[in-house]
Order: sequence, then C-alpha cells, then structure tokens
Amino acid sequence: MSTSSNSPYHHGDLRRALLEAALVILEREGEAGLGLRDLARAVGVSAAAPYRHFDSRAALLEALAVTGFQRFTVAMEAVAASEPPDVLSAMGKTYVLFALNNAALFRLMFSPAVRRDNRPGLRMAAEVAFQTLRHVSGGDTRTGRIAALAAWARVHGLAVLLLDGQIAIQAGEDIEALISEIIERH
Repeated sequence: MSTSSNSPYHHGDLRRALLEAALVILEREGEAGLGLRDLARAVGVSAAAPYRHFDSRAALLEALAVTGFQRFTVAMEAVAASEPPDVLSAMGKTYVLFALNNAALFRLMFSPAVRRDNRPGLRMAAEVAFQTLRHVSGGDTRTGRIAALAAWARVHGLAVLLLDGQIAIQAGEDIEALISEIIERH
C-alpha cells in the first residue's frame, strides 16, 4: 500500500474504496476506462493490491454491476415502502431516473460484458431487483411474472431511448414530467 500523504486511500475497507473509485471512473470514462492498474493508481495503492479483491477486470465489472443492482433495489424498495397511489408508475419513474442519473453503471448492469450465466452473485443481485417489481405486479403467479416483465420492458425501453438520445427533449421541457406522462399511459 502506498503511504504517500496525498494517497486517497489510507486504511479500512480497500474493496469498498476500489469500488467507489471504479464507479467514478466508470461514470467519467465508461467501461473502457476501467483497468485494475489504473484503479490502483487512482486509489493510491500498489498495482497488486486490487488483485486481492478482484482476480480480473471481469470480476471488477461484475462487482460494479452487483453494486448497481443493489443500489437500484434499495431505490425500488424505498418507492414501494412509500406506498404511492400508483406504485408501478412510481417504480417506473424511479427506474428511468436511476438509468439517467447512473448512465454508465446502468449500461454495465445490462451489458453483455457481464453475463449472468457463470456469475451467481450477479444473477442473484439482478433477481432480487426484479423481485421488487414482481412483488408489486402480482407476486409469484404467472400473471404477476408477465405483468412485471411487461412493466420492465416498457421502462427499460424508455430509459435506453432517453440515454441514446432517441427521444428529443424540447427546450424547457421537464424531463421528469415527460417520464411520468409516458409511464402513466399504461
């Protein structure tokens, strides 16, 4: 570990410090800007230190995606707990705003670069996030699953269209109001 006085990392939870720094780099430079050596430099530790927590770049990306799904789940559970009049619309708006406010993380969460097939931690985090939606859509019934998938497809599509600039925001237009109006048309 670097002991220089300008090192941003001094002691404590190195894994958390690495993830927090990686989130900043991800939002600033995108997935391509993430490397374990660059991350070590950003945190102020030796080039080998991140390998104690992430055995590869793929493991780092997986951990970031898991972090994203965990944060997303917390946001969705908070909406459900607030008991809004139309919980699905409120969760949909939260979904889209999460995507817009965490664009690179959101893209990573759903990226083919972090396939869920061989990554049980990532698969579980994604499933927990989906269950928050499924719970308010009708539970464990087939109808509930279909309703949750339909709601997810709608808001995910809207989020991606907005992120990709495919929906033009007019001058002075309130994006949150636009999102609400689109979502409430179900």
